[in-house]
Amino acid sequence: MTTNFILAPILMHMFTAIVLLFFWNKVQLQKVISIVGNSIAFLLCLRLFEMTMTNGFVTLQLGSWEAPFGITFIADTLSAIMVLLTALVSLAVGIYSTASLNVSRIKFGYFFIFHFLVMGLLGAFLTGDIFNLYVWFEVVIISSFVLLTVGGKKLQMEGAIKYVTMNMLASVIFLTAIGILYGITGTLNIADLAVKIAQVENKGLVTVTSLLFFVGFGIKSAVFPLYFWLPSAYHTPPSAIAAIFGGLLTKMGVYAMFRVFTVIFQPDHFTLVLFSVIAVLTMITGALGTINKRSFRRILSYLIVCHIGYLIAGLGLNTELAFVGVIFYLMHDVVVKSNLFMISGVIVKMRETVDITRLGSLLKDYPKFSFVVALVFFSLIGIPPLSGFWPKILLFQEAFKQENYFILGALILASFVTLFVVVRIWIEAFWKESPKPITEEVDHFEPFSYSGKIALIVPIVGLAAVSVFIGLNANGFIKLSEKAAYEMKHPEIYIENVLGSKE
Repeated sequence: MTTNFILAPILMHMFTAIVLLFFWNKVQLQKVISIVGNSIAFLLCLRLFEMTMTNGFVTLQLGSWEAPFGITFIADTLSAIMVLLTALVSLAVGIYSTASLNVSRIKFGYFFIFHFLVMGLLGAFLTGDIFNLYVWFEVVIISSFVLLTVGGKKLQMEGAIKYVTMNMLASVIFLTAIGILYGITGTLNIADLAVKIAQVENKGLVTVTSLLFFVGFGIKSAVFPLYFWLPSAYHTPPSAIAAIFGGLLTKMGVYAMFRVFTVIFQPDHFTLVLFSVIAVLTMITGALGTINKRSFRRILSYLIVCHIGYLIAGLGLNTELAFVGVIFYLMHDVVVKSNLFMISGVIVKMRETVDITRLGSLLKDYPKFSFVVALVFFSLIGIPPLSGFWPKILLFQEAFKQENYFILGALILASFVTLFVVVRIWIEAFWKESPKPITEEVDHFEPFSYSGKIALIVPIVGLAAVSVFIGLNANGFIKLSEKAAYEMKHPEIYIENVLGSKE
């Protein structure tokens, strides 16, 4: 199905960002414009998702130039899922931002940059051209660097420097790989690359090029041993910024990895073994990194690394059932990780710290909030029937079926460590009595009204409800994941929808 509608969500965020430029110092008006823009974009993404589910692939050849000569945008099941998740999280974080960020940060252009960041994410998920994927990545990196440095605190600047340095390195590697790929195939269209790469006689060069892509995307996804920038950066910005980063930015790298290694390259035995080893080491090192941490946000940062390993494990297993588990886990993880960072921001408001050893009595003082947090924690751990349980079972099942006991053992270890860490957080922050007074310097909220409190809590409750809904409707989400996994394992469907049956 060909339609211009595929550009609507991208253009909506761009239009919202441009409108915000005219109201730079009008904070309240910026908040209203941002919420309206996010809401309309969410509806547009929901409509695009519905079109993809109903009619199949949605494609657009810009300027009516036929592929592979023009610029292609394409929405398959996987990209439609990622677009809808992006819209959901950006709406929730956008509402949350109106109450959680102080006036000075908003006047620095937070909402303007925020919408450009989301625009870049949507473009990356919908592009059908490998060079334009790089361009959208750069839009995201530039926007995220500005967001990381908004406010200019020393800790933020240190984290931002590590973040931008590693991501610049990833971009150089990514661009180098694109250059080699263009040199050996003469095309940049992803579908056309899939056709041309199979005709290249020098298979060694193809393998090396594919590994360059893996390294570039691996840095952006924070896989072992390239993940150290993430725990150093993601705990420093305000919780609203950390929420969009923790939920979506690393997943953009994972998405690109799956797109490249299911459509363009077909991994050989060596590559699959490499993926499996990296997945195991990512899970183990990420899990161990959480054990001695006291900061709630640092713990969450290491859990992001650990659970990225789950997704890479699915790539290493490289079967349709493994892909089903990965896609299901991706949906669960985006929602839960974003929510946990927003929860950390509310805890800062309540106790003025994210050091779990200096927290306490949250269950006693805020029982309703604690109940919502418990639901999110249960989803993170994978308590049945919540959202984290089903994809783990699918990954366990496939690892056992393939007798890949290293991946199976790492999955089990990571799950137990996640359980241990979450129980520790609950005991320290929610169950025990409040300890001595707090002295830690944190990012304070501006005083706000009852409506401000609503803007903080509603997104958290909303994403918690989404997690519960995913878990209780697991059969429907498994079928959705099966549809996406089938398309991923049959790249000829993607190729035909871009190039037509002539190929």
